[in-house]
This record gives sequence, C-alpha cells and structure tokens, in this order.
Amino acid sequence: MVIGASRYRQIAVGSLLSLSVIIVSGAAVRLTNSGLGCDDWPNCNSERFVDVSSAHSAIEQVNRLFTGVVAAAVIAAVLGSMLRERRRRDLVAISWLLVAGVVANALLGAVTVWVDLHPYAVQGHLLLSMGLIAAGAVLVRRSGEEDDQPRSLTVDPRSRLLAILLVVGVSVVIVTGTVVTGAGPHAGDEDAVRLGVDIASVARVHGVSVMVTILLAVVLSLRARAGGPAASIRPAVSRWMFIAVLQAAIGYTQYFTGVPEILVGAHVAGATALQLATVFVLLDTSRTGSEFQSMASSGVVSHA
Repeated sequence: MVIGASRYRQIAVGSLLSLSVIIVSGAAVRLTNSGLGCDDWPNCNSERFVDVSSAHSAIEQVNRLFTGVVAAAVIAAVLGSMLRERRRRDLVAISWLLVAGVVANALLGAVTVWVDLHPYAVQGHLLLSMGLIAAGAVLVRRSGEEDDQPRSLTVDPRSRLLAILLVVGVSVVIVTGTVVTGAGPHAGDEDAVRLGVDIASVARVHGVSVMVTILLAVVLSLRARAGGPAASIRPAVSRWMFIAVLQAAIGYTQYFTGVPEILVGAHVAGATALQLATVFVLLDTSRTGSEFQSMASSGVVSHA
C-alpha cells in the first residue's frame, strides 16, 4: 500500500487537530474538578478499567479515551510516513517524535494522578502538550512541501531574529501562565495542593511577558508591512496579532471577573491557537525554492 503526498498531509493535519483538541478536553477535566474522577491509571479505579458512574469519573474517562484517538492519529502519521510514495526522513523523524511525546505525556498523566494533581505535574503535562503542538505544526508544514526542494531563508536576518524572539516570548508567556494556573482556584480537585505563591504577583509577571511579546510582534509586523522579503510573513504575523490581542483580552477579563470556568477554558484554547500561530510565523521565515518563486511572481514578496 502506497499513499500520496496530499493524503499524507491530511493525516498530518488530523494528528495536529487531535493534539489540539485534547488540550482543551484536558482543561475541561480540570475546570470541572474531575481531575481525580479516576484515581488510578491505566484503570479508572481499583475496581474498573472504565467507570462512568459519576459525572467526574465520566468526564475524566472521556478525556482518557480520547487519548486513544490521539495515539491512533500519531501512529497513523508514522505509518503514513513509511508508506508515503516518496519516503522522507524529516517526516518519519517528526512523526516518531509525536509518538514519543504522546507516550511521555500519557505517562506524565499517570504521574499527575498518582501525585494527586500536584501543580508541577499539571504544568509539565500542559507544557509537553504545547511542545507536541509545535512538532505537529512542523509536520503539517513539511508534509505540504514538495519533495527534494531545498529550504532557504526568505526574510532578512533581523526579521528572522525577531521571529525567534517571538517564539521565546510566547514560551515565557505559556510557562508563566501555568504558574498562574498552579496558584489559582481551578486545581482539578477541591483538595489538590496549590503553589505557595501570590497569584496577583505571578499574574503581573505573566501580564508583563504578554505585553513584551506583543511589542515584539508589533515591531515584526511593521517590518513585514514595509515590504521586501519580510513581507512574506505578513499574513502569519497578522494572524498572530489577532489571536494574541483576543487572548490578552480574555486573560484580563477572566482575572478581573473572578476567573470563571468558561473564560479559563477559552484562554486555554486561545493559548493553543497562539502556540500554533507562533510556530507558523517562524516556519514562514524559510521556504522551499518553488514556494518562494511562486510568492515572488505573484507580487507577495520582492527580491529587494
């Protein structure tokens, strides 16, 4: 059995979607205090592998079962990379990385249950998921590129540096956001331990990191709008700005309205979207030769 390049890209997109959905479903578990609805692993409890006898156990069980969907999606990505009509080392390597990451996150999920939702374990669970989102985005982009096409930088060095700094900034934003979560009220269970830090202080640090990162994006956006090679990333930067401003608005609204569950869930979904947008900004700073020539001929970029 051999699959075409377009079919494999569909598989890659499917794996990325599943990796994104499980982040939001995991947040739903925490926000409904269902984190210990199943207090064992891999069984739901000491008596049953699957238990939906209570609302909390049902919610946690659904999230665990969806992990199987994610596992199937990334395994399909590996098999697809092997069966692709032209096997490429980069696609094989990235798809195997997704499998390793999903396995590691499943084991970390077990540890999280065993330590009664300690915030450090919960933080690690989310951060690893965000890393998988980045890897999944790279797989989607690479799978859509033509075979045997060398990739080269399509922006000026300063714009490339700003894109890298944007990735660093968003990483800091996400990490500080998990600290705020670890100190906040939504622990996943009423008896779960919280981080012994002042939530107002860590929220301010998180807010400052958000503002600094948005400022970086503004500078990058101005360079993209000025024309030249940097114009190639203008659409990606514009998408990033829209998501970031919306995400910041949700963040400040939830903070000043008592952190309602629905807004926290929206904030987690926004963080996932922002991670994706950030990776695509960086990916757009280099293109294959055929991609760049197509953009140049259409007037999207110039060779200046």
